[in-house]
Amino acid sequence: MNKLAEAIIKFKWFIIIAVLGLTAVFGYQLKNIKINSDIISSLPDDDPAAALYKNIGTQFGGNDMGMIVLETDNIFKTDVLQHIKQITDSLKITQGISTVTSLTNVIDIKNADGGIEIGKLVDEYNLPDTKQGLDSLKAYLFSKEMYKGTVVSADGTATLIMFTFLHDCDKQAVAKDVKNKVASLNLPEKLYFGGLPMMMNDISDLIMADIIWLLPIVFLLIAIVLLISFRSVKGVVLPLLVAGISVIWTLGIMVLAGYELTMISNEIPIILLAVGSAYTIHVINRINQTFHNNRRKAIIQALSYIALPVFLAAVTTAIGFISFIFGSYLTIIRDFGLFTSIGVAISFILSITFVPAIVSVFSVYKNKNEKDLTSARESKLTRYVLQPLVNLLFKHPKYIMEFWSVLILLSIGGMFFIKTSVNMADYFKKDNATRVSEGIMQKKFGGSLPVFVSFKGDIQSPQVLKMMIKTEDYMKKFPAISTTQSVADLVIEMNGVMGEGKLIPNEKAKIEQLWFLLDGQDIMSQLVTENLDQGIIQSKFASVDSKSMEDFDKYMNDFVAQNSTDKCKIEVTGMPTVYNQLNKSLLKSQVSSLILAISLVLVIVGLMLRSFSKGVYATIPIIATIAVLFGFMGVFGIPLDIATVLVASIALGIGIDYSIHVITHFNHALKEKGDIDLALEDTILISGKAVIINVISVSAGFLVLLFSQIVPLQNFGLLVTISMFGSGFGSLTLLPVILILDSRRKKNSSKIIK
Repeated sequence: MNKLAEAIIKFKWFIIIAVLGLTAVFGYQLKNIKINSDIISSLPDDDPAAALYKNIGTQFGGNDMGMIVLETDNIFKTDVLQHIKQITDSLKITQGISTVTSLTNVIDIKNADGGIEIGKLVDEYNLPDTKQGLDSLKAYLFSKEMYKGTVVSADGTATLIMFTFLHDCDKQAVAKDVKNKVASLNLPEKLYFGGLPMMMNDISDLIMADIIWLLPIVFLLIAIVLLISFRSVKGVVLPLLVAGISVIWTLGIMVLAGYELTMISNEIPIILLAVGSAYTIHVINRINQTFHNNRRKAIIQALSYIALPVFLAAVTTAIGFISFIFGSYLTIIRDFGLFTSIGVAISFILSITFVPAIVSVFSVYKNKNEKDLTSARESKLTRYVLQPLVNLLFKHPKYIMEFWSVLILLSIGGMFFIKTSVNMADYFKKDNATRVSEGIMQKKFGGSLPVFVSFKGDIQSPQVLKMMIKTEDYMKKFPAISTTQSVADLVIEMNGVMGEGKLIPNEKAKIEQLWFLLDGQDIMSQLVTENLDQGIIQSKFASVDSKSMEDFDKYMNDFVAQNSTDKCKIEVTGMPTVYNQLNKSLLKSQVSSLILAISLVLVIVGLMLRSFSKGVYATIPIIATIAVLFGFMGVFGIPLDIATVLVASIALGIGIDYSIHVITHFNHALKEKGDIDLALEDTILISGKAVIINVISVSAGFLVLLFSQIVPLQNFGLLVTISMFGSGFGSLTLLPVILILDSRRKKNSSKIIK
């Protein structure tokens, strides 16, 4: 470590120039950064339900469907119909939109002179303009099941306009274009936008707003905390400079590697600002606490000591993030783990190379004598917090242990109330337009969560079409399914118009005759493939309750197991199925990533400290903190979602740093002083100050997320802040108490032996 420190000071100018040069290179790449809020693209291809969901999106435009609800007091008015037509026509000429279905152009099958006429429900060039005509349209529409609750709400106050996106288009750009075009029409009715592509666009806007709005606030808050703590320009500028450079390098590497910001990775800048500054805080604090008449030797001496604990802290923090790579269901979480760990490594390297180089070159270290150090240690923080804490630890270690034991037991009880949540509508605040739109979709049109049942076989076969109808009837018995649509419904409608009953004909030849009339209709590409070997039932799920989705998944799987055959292979997918898989994966990835992280941290800390017991001691406070964290989530109803599932491993990775700094300082002081009480007091008074400053600065950074527009990120910020305070408090109370009680036990054992 001493040789490394000497080399860093020797090549200080090279280090500074290299860092500034690389910062310029990576900073230039930031102009190419993009945001991808499409959670569907992050679903794993090896999951059958996810793979089928993506495939349906490709072949039928199913999961690439947008929706607009137009709401007024009565849909059946001439001016309202004209407004619906305006929206429909505007969408038709929007680049990236393949099909549009609305009240003014929806397919209609009716009898004409004893035959079948397939046309439109209304003549878009001659809309009804009399009360009689409008009443006739209303009566006719509500007489047909295929329209009620799908095109017009049951109460006649809202209509649904559906449109599909071209598979290879930029869906976020198209969604934004759709909103702008519809807004420019200045229609008097209430308009609500729904569907996954529209929701993804809204999330993308919120991500960008968060980055632009929150990052400067994080910088400012951390700067204020550092200024109060260190009372020097050096103490403010260097941690923020290192954190800022780490963010630039990490995002630049992401861009060069072809990755995009997501609703998870947009947390990386804030995490690195909070975490990246932490390593520099410990380096500066150690330099400030090092006494030597020679500035250069003082920096080398401080760096020789602090390099190992900072390295350990960085490794364990990186492990917390790396655990996501191996235990997560979503690729966006894996990518988050990868690049955050890279950012942590960059922060560590800069803190032990760039910071000492800057300190050495610009003489921001002044020689200190023992009087200076004594004065520094007699700060208000020491006088009113750290010294009383030392007295408490020595006088009442058992009380502190009992306090933690009770807290952990209560937290374990709270864990049983934790719920999972993966519904994307919950990502928005309750008053957000997207959240309101989702409520309207559920109330008026059975929700916006798509459900698909795929049938592979001869789609013109009577057996396959009858199985489609049987499946639809079965689906509608589930409370959250109110409407379904398939090509089988169109065949039944045509057969009924022909006067042969609303049923599937028994002869394939008869079906082919009816089918001939359907060829060329826009709706057909949404329901069957061109070679007629696959068809789908489209539906919507009207509940966001995780238990309801789980029940529906089981409900449909039971049906598939009993009815799927080689000639008619049935598969079910859709957002309820995907959300159910996500729910299962959240619990699985939480457990697996946490076990992996704890195991790796325990082994690495034990090896680096050359003591397995010390590794266990260092890990106990953070495990206790994680237990408290889960208990808090359960008691206060904070769900486990794609953001909060990250918290425990992050808390482990970051929080273990405090224990590492305490235990390494304790080992060092014990060798110097030879007395456990003096060693522990020295540890609390010196490293305790860095821990408290670190906890406050990191927490300040994460607390800013409470102002995020995305609800899971608000919960994420709150939980990480709680875990930081918990792990910091644990490292300064629970860990010292363990060391004290262990020391007393060893002393008593040695007396008994004597």
